[in-house]
Amino acid sequence: MAKQPMLKFVTIPRDMPQKRDASDRTGDFDEIYAEYAAQKAEEQSARCSQCGVPYCQSHCPLHNNIPDWLRLTATHRLEEAYEVSQSTNTFPEICGRICPQDRLCEGNCVIEQSGHGTVTIGAVEKYITDTAWEKGWVKPVTPAIERDQSVGIIGAGPGGLAAADMLRRAGVQVTVYDRYDRAGGLLTYGIPGFKLEKDVVMRRIDQLEQSGVEFVMNCNVGEDLTFDAIRGKHDAVLIATGVYKSRDLGGPGSGAQGIVKAIDYLTASNRASNFGDTVEEFESGELNASGKRVVVIGGGDTAMDCVRTAIRQGALSVKCLYRRDRLNMPGSQREVANAEEEGVEFVWLSAPIAFSGDSVSGVTVQKMRLGQPDATGRQAPEVIEGSDYVEDSDLVIKALGFEPEDLPKLWDTDGLEVTRWGTVRAEFGTGKTSLDGVYAVGDIVRGASLVVWAIRDGRDSAQAILEYLDGPKAMAAE
Repeated sequence: MAKQPMLKFVTIPRDMPQKRDASDRTGDFDEIYAEYAAQKAEEQSARCSQCGVPYCQSHCPLHNNIPDWLRLTATHRLEEAYEVSQSTNTFPEICGRICPQDRLCEGNCVIEQSGHGTVTIGAVEKYITDTAWEKGWVKPVTPAIERDQSVGIIGAGPGGLAAADMLRRAGVQVTVYDRYDRAGGLLTYGIPGFKLEKDVVMRRIDQLEQSGVEFVMNCNVGEDLTFDAIRGKHDAVLIATGVYKSRDLGGPGSGAQGIVKAIDYLTASNRASNFGDTVEEFESGELNASGKRVVVIGGGDTAMDCVRTAIRQGALSVKCLYRRDRLNMPGSQREVANAEEEGVEFVWLSAPIAFSGDSVSGVTVQKMRLGQPDATGRQAPEVIEGSDYVEDSDLVIKALGFEPEDLPKLWDTDGLEVTRWGTVRAEFGTGKTSLDGVYAVGDIVRGASLVVWAIRDGRDSAQAILEYLDGPKAMAAE
């Protein structure tokens, strides 16, 4: 009988790729985890228990066939593993790097629940596709038949790019419009290089261009080109703008110089540190933490990106204020651990109430305690009277989350329905909006969410658009 290639979780312990030492990695913006060697990737894949009901797969928004590509990796069939991985995920090497696996696939792994330590799904996923790129298995899309129908996609983030890929595979002509000078959305300018090196994103953009996707960059819809003009040019339109309006922070002194938005700070850093662009606000120090006492306000993944970026820029000190405790923060616990290793100080149960100085010099902080659960089930923070104190600061970064822009007003268009939160009202599973032939996906529908959900939405909506082009649109053209 052949030796069992799987179920080795009892004899082989969980082993992540080697993580660079904090003193080494804080000197650059390179990714912090090394790549698996082939033997190690096969060994860790062999720990999979091949469950009859794979919770890793059911808790993945894309429902990736994780047990299948783990088994293929463990049995030296890596090209097949890539094909299986790519079949459900447009960008597996990106998800392998930035998905919060501890909250999704790995967090629900059966052997993790039994105390043996989860399979390192994300690291193997990254290894499979990075190897596929190195071996030349990743090819530009070559549709069997080219169609004369076209789709305009507004937004070059993960949702729009995932839809573009699927539509090109079906032979549809695709044009992507975006306000930035480079495609990728938050993958390019929002996520720091130490989590996602930019050549990983740029090679996917290049692949899509080679596949025939047209990119129209530096295009502000509503200013440079009207929404109605895009609708008139294409047979269908997909809105994938994401949400870029930063939640603001009030209180005395909140308009002081040196209080900046997280998206502006991260974009400047990515441009300067990862692409070598000349950024005036970075050069002047306005969006540069070098030599400064930095306070970041917020507890999500964007806040973690900011604190870890500030460390790499040479801040004197970096503190993160969050109004709840560690267990109740929305960001990845892995990211918190990485930040602590790198020298970030977390100030839990703390909320800013005022700022001092025309150029910010301090943050007045109010201490909190957790009270009764709120409507979402999380414990609501309550103020501890008389607990105020001041945190010295030369740079305050607001990482409080994002809200949708008012697209109907911004684009001067009637009939595009939005919810009371300002997100585009779209049908679940298809992305259909109130306008004929117009679809919407990702954060502009869900609110600020995960990249993997944007990819899922983009793929689902691409299928719905194909059905529309083959059905109602085709009949209207006859």
